[in-house]
Amino acid sequence: MGEQVETTAEAAEAAAMPRMHEVHTDPAARTATDQALPKGVTAKSAEKKSPAQWAYERVVLYLKKFEEGLDENHEIAMGFAGADAGVLRIEGMGYFDPDIVTFYGTDPAGGKMQLVQHVSQLNVVLRALPKAVEAAAPNRIGFRLIEDLEGDSA
Repeated sequence: MGEQVETTAEAAEAAAMPRMHEVHTDPAARTATDQALPKGVTAKSAEKKSPAQWAYERVVLYLKKFEEGLDENHEIAMGFAGADAGVLRIEGMGYFDPDIVTFYGTDPAGGKMQLVQHVSQLNVVLRALPKAVEAAAPNRIGFRLIEDLEGDSA
């Protein structure tokens, strides 16, 4: 059979769609590619998103997928590469166009922390920490961030 011909608009739309590929040592392991992309990730074309927005949206997908593998006694946190800043329990995340991504949270002792980082320097180490004792249920920031991306506010 003959090849299907794409219009210029279809080719441009396909090129703007986010692509993701992951491989794991365990073929049965679920990865971030196993989830549908939220409307907020696919709604705008690539030309309309800043590097900060692209980085924010992709990190949100990884946060949610990591949290799906946590039990009820752990919450997501991030470690810092090359610094003695320790670990930040992720409680919020945002971006400031065109090129800044920020994480809000607390350190293991409960001290307030915020990481502000340029997208060209973005390195995120996701870690599981025991949940805060006073919390009845673990906080799941990845799931809240995905809900935001699925809404119209992205």
